[in-house]
Amino acid sequence: MKFLTKKSRAFLYEYMNNAAPTGHEASGQKIWLDYIKSFVDEVHIDNYGTAYGVINPGAPYKVAIEAHADEIAWYVNHISDNGYINVIRNGGSDHMIAPSMRVHIHTKKGPVKGVFGWPAIHTRRGKASDPALKLENIFVDVGAKDKEEVLKMGIHVGCVLTFVDEFDELNGEYFYGKALDNKMGGFCIAEVGRLLKKNKIKLPYSLYIINAVQEEIGLRGAEMIAAAIQPDVAIVTDVTHDTTTPLLKTKELGEIKCGLGPSLAYAPAVQRNLLDLIIDTANKKKIPFQRSASSRSTGTDTDAFAYSSGGIPSALISLPLKYMHTTVEMAAVSDVENVTKLIYETLLKIKKGHNFKYF
Repeated sequence: MKFLTKKSRAFLYEYMNNAAPTGHEASGQKIWLDYIKSFVDEVHIDNYGTAYGVINPGAPYKVAIEAHADEIAWYVNHISDNGYINVIRNGGSDHMIAPSMRVHIHTKKGPVKGVFGWPAIHTRRGKASDPALKLENIFVDVGAKDKEEVLKMGIHVGCVLTFVDEFDELNGEYFYGKALDNKMGGFCIAEVGRLLKKNKIKLPYSLYIINAVQEEIGLRGAEMIAAAIQPDVAIVTDVTHDTTTPLLKTKELGEIKCGLGPSLAYAPAVQRNLLDLIIDTANKKKIPFQRSASSRSTGTDTDAFAYSSGGIPSALISLPLKYMHTTVEMAAVSDVENVTKLIYETLLKIKKGHNFKYF
């Protein structure tokens, strides 16, 4: 993993191992801003926690590169009299993977440990005693004897829960853990800033490096920051599915595989001239890439930028990911490096006042 410096590797592990559930991203944003502040001229946050750095501020032409900072989570929704906790989703959390998982319940007193309990297999005999795995059936146990003890821990309705899992490497070829969606994108754009600084690049425009909040519940942070900054062009990075893993249908989902490079999206929100510039850059710099198509929206912050402020030329560079929205999300190390390279090299091709209109 030669592309990682000692400092960037330490940042990656600290950032990935920090919990940043939707609506509660601040601790992760502090880590991210602390890392990028030496690569940029200014750092800022907005009222909801979107963080960004600016290189060459004040130039009339503005370019944005963006990822989202939030991870899926749960909300405490009900506490029973005997101390068990029922939850609802905060983002696209998957109830199917919850039983037997460890969690942190985030309170003003700090995180409280808990587990998603589930009846033992010995007790589930026949349909009558075998509960269906549904959102309303999963529950959290914090070791409390009753509701009063749960409340004394600082837990209340509205507290957020995140799975407990550590970021790590697998076989020297993959990163894995929870919330690679999309903290790994935040890492990539931070590394672009580092490379620009390292190589003493003088950009002919203002570059905004943006780590947006609340993507998982509807692209909300991107909506706000796109309207506030009004960039002239935006390159978004997020994750996409490796569709070659078992149980998936490539004819329906398209064929994307980890290790074969970033995925470039074709969609109505993706501005074709900008996409062509990215593809041309990839070909000239021999950066491998794949292609995907979305019939309507991309489902990423690309859509929020594209349709903001009268229309911002936008494109999506995606990191192939296995097992999205689980605690064992996997991304190829080579793909992380190539997403970073492709964004970096594309920025060098964008000119002052670059006109992306079709005719």
